[in-house]
Amino acid sequence: MKAFRNVTLSLAAPADALPIAAMSRELIEAGLPWTWTPARVARNLARPDTLVLTARSGAALAGFAIMQFGEESAHLSLLAVRPDCQRQGVARHMLEWLTASALTAGIASIHLELRENNRGARRFYINQGFAETARVTGYYRGVETAVRMQREIRIKP
Repeated sequence: MKAFRNVTLSLAAPADALPIAAMSRELIEAGLPWTWTPARVARNLARPDTLVLTARSGAALAGFAIMQFGEESAHLSLLAVRPDCQRQGVARHMLEWLTASALTAGIASIHLELRENNRGARRFYINQGFAETARVTGYYRGVETAVRMQREIRIKP
């Protein structure tokens, strides 16, 4: 695995809505109806309870993540890394940044769903301390099963 380098993390700007939506369509929603459109990404950028994080290699978008914060838990809605930037620590670094933000906000756990057939992502999340909690048949527009995962992040006294 290559070391994480020359990639900068920052909060997304309104101009990032289109490239984030396009990356979601290509890397996450392929084969499904497109739900994370530029308008939906832009709405999430404007929400005070949501962080939209970008990873950039120079000016190019290398990856992104979208996470909503609740009272006690956070939901990682999307996380994607461009194929040529994968296996370089970009996703791990974004997840560490989001986890630190969640801890600062008093969040106890992070939840997510992913496609059952996405074995690489499941391995990644398990390696980051997530555990499978359920399977939901037809979660993705009645077409595919989702695996729900959760990670407790707050240290219990």
